[in-house]
Amino acid sequence: MASNKKSEFPESIQNFATFAKLLSHPARIAILEVLAKRQTCVCGEIVEVLPLAQSTVSQHLKELKEGGLVKGSVEGTSSCYCIDWEHFYQMSDGFIKCINSIKEYQKENEDCC
Repeated sequence: MASNKKSEFPESIQNFATFAKLLSHPARIAILEVLAKRQTCVCGEIVEVLPLAQSTVSQHLKELKEGGLVKGSVEGTSSCYCIDWEHFYQMSDGFIKCINSIKEYQKENEDCC
């Protein structure tokens, strides 16, 4: 059985990969855009503006919430979600730092391929 080697990498790279995975589906990006525009939103309102089934939106919201980009609460039959801006900025800032770090290598290897 293959072992998981994620822990062998620096935390900054692990966080970069987590953020990239959270943004790897267009539905999740669209959900974040809806939440950003509306500040808060119940799940049903998200379903109204996206071409996705309720269950699909709920699954993507679950992924975003588990990844820390979205906060949510359940009140009766309604779920209310919003972006966790503090965590969003931490992850996006780390993402940008990793991208810039990778770009630095390009400057050193101008003649590569």
